[in-house]
Amino acid sequence: MKAATDGAKGYRRLIPSLTALVEFEAVARLRSFTNAAAELGVTQAAVSRQIRLLEELLNVRLLDRLHRNLALTKEGEALYAVVSEAMGKIAGVFDRLSTGIDDEELVLGSTAAFSHFRLMSSVGVLKRLHPNLRVRLTTTMFTADLRHNEVDALVRFGNGTWSDGTSYLLFEEQVCAVCSPRWLEENGTPQTLEELTACSLIADDPTSEGWLTWEQWFKSLGARPSKLKYGLRTCLYPDAIQAARDGQGVVLGWARLINEHLESGELVRVTNASLALSDAYYVVVPHGKSITPTIQALIELLRRAAGVAYPTLDPADVPRAENHNLK
Repeated sequence: MKAATDGAKGYRRLIPSLTALVEFEAVARLRSFTNAAAELGVTQAAVSRQIRLLEELLNVRLLDRLHRNLALTKEGEALYAVVSEAMGKIAGVFDRLSTGIDDEELVLGSTAAFSHFRLMSSVGVLKRLHPNLRVRLTTTMFTADLRHNEVDALVRFGNGTWSDGTSYLLFEEQVCAVCSPRWLEENGTPQTLEELTACSLIADDPTSEGWLTWEQWFKSLGARPSKLKYGLRTCLYPDAIQAARDGQGVVLGWARLINEHLESGELVRVTNASLALSDAYYVVVPHGKSITPTIQALIELLRRAAGVAYPTLDPADVPRAENHNLK
């Protein structure tokens, strides 16, 4: 009995104030004493006092107090990563116990295009493998900061380095010009990129994450068109692909997204020109959450559906694309 008591004292000696840790997590996540105080229902002075207490106990600076905002120091980042993960796990247990629901819920985020072409089918397979799994999808044109987004995992396109989560490579991408076989029959096959610039092109609005435009695609391949001919513009990429399937023109084909349409022959490459992108698709798990077996299974399903495979899900071992912003 004495050993257990001594152990408790040792634990409390190392972590003397759970309140300070709770308030530090809020400040680190929100990057604001004012917003953290409002969320916790305490005064800003009380929050500031708890942070000073932690810094004095640890004898390190956790936050750089800048003119208009806050930034975590290296020590602050290390503490935040551990505290946020622990609090996320505690919150998950409380939620399950208070609701009485034992079924796992997986909250996923992605752009509408990725959800339409890749995510939805893999989620269907995942649910068949785990019948009790509940899945909630949130789709947006722009992926938000994970510190303010209640998701378990998010699909992003980029270089794999983000400050708000841990990244796991899904697959790389290449972009080519595609159309329906009917369009080629009716309009003929352009023999050069210059001839392609005069074709009826289908364009879609780019996102904030490196979504390629026709102008950028031609320029990256060495063509310098003076003016492009757009037959149709859409807000969403799935609409642009549907228009191409209907024979309305030529669209940029993100090969990993639309590989089923290419394999079935619904869409065909117009030329051999193809642009390999240095950015790639990643699943990002927010800091404060851990990668679960369910998320691991989803990553493998997404890779398999795109025809790629990597030997490990350890983020330290996952190959990453070189940072190259196309915008």
